[in-house]
Amino acid sequence: MNARHIPVLLNEVVDALQPRDGGRYVDGTFGAGGYTTAMLDRAQCEVIAIDRDPDAIAAGREIARRYAPRLRLIEGRFGDMAELLSAEKIDEVDGVALDLGVSSMQFDQAGRGFSFRGDGPLDMRMEKSGPSAADLVNGADERELADIFWRYGEERRSRRVAHAIVERRREKKFETTGELAEIVRRAVGPSAKDESDPATRSFQALRIAVNDEMGELERGLAAAERVLAPGGRLAVVSFHSLEDRAVKEFVRARSGRTPAPSRHAPPREKTPAASFSEITRRPVVPGEAELAANPRARSARLRVAEKISFQGGAA
Repeated sequence: MNARHIPVLLNEVVDALQPRDGGRYVDGTFGAGGYTTAMLDRAQCEVIAIDRDPDAIAAGREIARRYAPRLRLIEGRFGDMAELLSAEKIDEVDGVALDLGVSSMQFDQAGRGFSFRGDGPLDMRMEKSGPSAADLVNGADERELADIFWRYGEERRSRRVAHAIVERRREKKFETTGELAEIVRRAVGPSAKDESDPATRSFQALRIAVNDEMGELERGLAAAERVLAPGGRLAVVSFHSLEDRAVKEFVRARSGRTPAPSRHAPPREKTPAASFSEITRRPVVPGEAELAANPRARSARLRVAEKISFQGGAA
């Protein structure tokens, strides 16, 4: 496993999934293989590991050889896991792990364009295909950019950032992360209340938009509901409030814990039967020892649910 990548909440995720001999599990975000290898070491089980990044799949082939035939690597999106598993003639699994967002390997390679800490091409594509961050920054209109920065980055100065980008690109198109970070920092300005780099929220927003991460999460949660066997566990690690909120709302809706409607609202035709039991009412967070060893874990949140029935997996 790549020494630079430390899987977050590793023991907590594996404990939640409860790997058992003969069980079958999905690691929907293989990355450097941290969760996968931990599950394979915990029990004589099988893991189907999925990743949309071709680099992660290529780097994982040695791990696949080491654990053959108990590990299958599949290049693809976890939102398509039902179809990917069906192609492997697999109908049900006993657990699904999702570690959301960008991996350390992607973030630390300047050439992938995810980080503003090292100057590189303005790319951000997890799959290395399709429109890049440069395409979005140079092609979207000011209103669309402002909406992206506000919706996915919760950037309070989203309109100012979008305006600054549009003004700058009239002179020269953006090509590198350094060029964009400089403009964003000027537009946002320093904040005494926020210790993070002023470009952080805008870069997060662009990455999420380029890779349709929120749409992928929605599809992935619904797909996990479809493929999990009764008693199977879903464990999701998120790193920002948008992701965590989406996971929380999905699990609570599927466990029948949606808020009661207003007495003034029209009556619901039918309340759907619960398909999940919420295992973690509050998210599990890293302890002090993990934070000391891996500061990047500070925003991690783990939520766990257990499948109790099949209701068709409608999103």
